Amino acid sequence: MGTTDTVGDWLGLVHDRYPPGHAYEWDNVGLQVGDPAWPVARVLVSLDVTGAVLDEAEAVDDTLVLAHHPLLFRPLARLTPDRASGRLALRAAGRGIAVAAAHTNLDVTQDGAGTSTPVARVLGLTDVRPLDTRLTDGGRVKLVTFVPLEAVDQVIDGVSAAGAGRIGDYERCSFRVRGTGTFRPLAGTDPYSGTIGEDAAEQEDRLEVELPTRLAGAVVRALLDAHPYDEVAYDLVPLLDGGEVGLGVVGELPAPQRLEHVAGTIRTALPAPHLRFAGEPDREVRRVAVVGGAGDSHVGAAMAAGADVYVTGDLRHHVTLDALEQGLALIDAGHHATEVAAMPAWIDRLREAAEPRGLTAPVVASTVPTVPWR
Repeated sequence: MGTTDTVGDWLGLVHDRYPPGHAYEWDNVGLQVGDPAWPVARVLVSLDVTGAVLDEAEAVDDTLVLAHHPLLFRPLARLTPDRASGRLALRAAGRGIAVAAAHTNLDVTQDGAGTSTPVARVLGLTDVRPLDTRLTDGGRVKLVTFVPLEAVDQVIDGVSAAGAGRIGDYERCSFRVRGTGTFRPLAGTDPYSGTIGEDAAEQEDRLEVELPTRLAGAVVRALLDAHPYDEVAYDLVPLLDGGEVGLGVVGELPAPQRLEHVAGTIRTALPAPHLRFAGEPDREVRRVAVVGGAGDSHVGAAMAAGADVYVTGDLRHHVTLDALEQGLALIDAGHHATEVAAMPAWIDRLREAAEPRGLTAPVVASTVPTVPWR
């Protein structure tokens, strides 16, 4: 099957929409197996990477497996088949199957594909906001440099071609402030202006452009190629998104409901056959906190947000007892059920983002069930 898409093209799409800088510091996201130059004829989206998922990937040459859960999550001391992750990674590499992951950077998204969105949607929560917010690296940096006036356009041409200056649907975006640069060329230099050993000045524009962090190396190389100075002054400044990015959501039910009824609604609407809840069945609840996947480490955030009930998965015994003692009811809808319900919306977002980029590989959902429990 012919294609012009590459693994690098699809990683660029995923990282622009779900910046790696939004992932938690303990996470491992991005390309796990493969080469950015490999062709992509199909993108297979799965919650997990298992042997059965790789069987499915092998059915179509040049398949990129894009998973929510990283295949290589914890550091490996060696890449051998004595661990499941090593065995699967070796198999994928040997068969030319690229594997990438968007984990907590997908969890925190507010584009409707986040893993806390399905529960919030089926419950009809209103006034929804992130539960556990923090300042994050937005996956972007600002390049600041100083350019003689007659060379500004050629520098902008160069860094723009390398991927800088793109904000939304606008390109060649920059900010310029005019000023005077001063310097004294020393012996052995090749100054653009001035005389060796004498103080000199040059009218310059301070030029600022934004770019994805992952493109910083290419953009700096383009800057150095396009700039007329033999020594180029520049800064790369990390950009923060602010406090609106965070894990989970908290919101209000349209009207107070019995705890047992809320649990029943989730069990019916999501693939959550093993759902369980803790708290009095007839307790009336209104404010709901949600973290898709395993979220017992965010019980404190749910209480701090004033939640009456907290919905997540993989709740441990003592964490549950402690939460009940502090007045928080809990619903354990299962790690798999809460997150697999977000996969259709994620696929929709990937398809929407691919079209304007000219990417043609179809994005399809894995048909392999990865829930381990029966």
